[in-house]
Amino acid sequence: MLSLAGLAGFALFYLLSADFRSEVDQAAGILGRADVAGLRDYILSFGVWAPIVSALLMILQALVAPLPAFVLTFANGLAFGTFWGGLLSLISASLAAALSFWIARFLGRGPVEALVGREHLGAADRWFLRWGAYAILVARLVPVVSFDIISYAAGLTRLGFWRFMFATVIGMTPATFVYAYLGGKAPQYVQVLLVVFGVVIAGSVVAAGIRRRRQGKRIPLIEDEDVIESSEDDFDG
Repeated sequence: MLSLAGLAGFALFYLLSADFRSEVDQAAGILGRADVAGLRDYILSFGVWAPIVSALLMILQALVAPLPAFVLTFANGLAFGTFWGGLLSLISASLAAALSFWIARFLGRGPVEALVGREHLGAADRWFLRWGAYAILVARLVPVVSFDIISYAAGLTRLGFWRFMFATVIGMTPATFVYAYLGGKAPQYVQVLLVVFGVVIAGSVVAAGIRRRRQGKRIPLIEDEDVIESSEDDFDG
């Protein structure tokens, strides 16, 4: 409930305050452009509040998914170094994942579809069907998967919160520190990663389309209680 109250407060403040709205739009624009150096400068411009601003930006990208979270991890590595930048990204990404999970759990499928899109949520459903108990862990290990959408989808299942958080932290720790290291040493690699991820995503979409056409049937979404319970049984097993 606290997460929903915070989300409502954010939305209200965004609507009522022109200065706050301009600040959020500026930050979202930098994230969307994958401008690592610009994002580093923006974060550090807040002085002692820079780590808090970085954490809030991580939460912002979760609410307006699918902005690229790894861009922020690169910027944190560039701004604070590999260890502290990686640790900051790990903690803030965990908070973002928890918020996404509880938003979905309290609001239900309809509002979440409106927030992230029906097709994106359907893709997350199919991810759970494919990987079962390992869906959360695999999603964090595979960088081309939008984990924010996976977090929303997890909140719609009966998966326990602490199981979700354990898999989240374990899965994202290696990539988080690798991205922080690359951000500090070679921030220009973010553009290369974006291109690689885009090619992989496009290839995955084409391959999935060909496979569905060959099978002559559509993979169902997780929309009924039986499938959701089955997914939860996998995690309990």
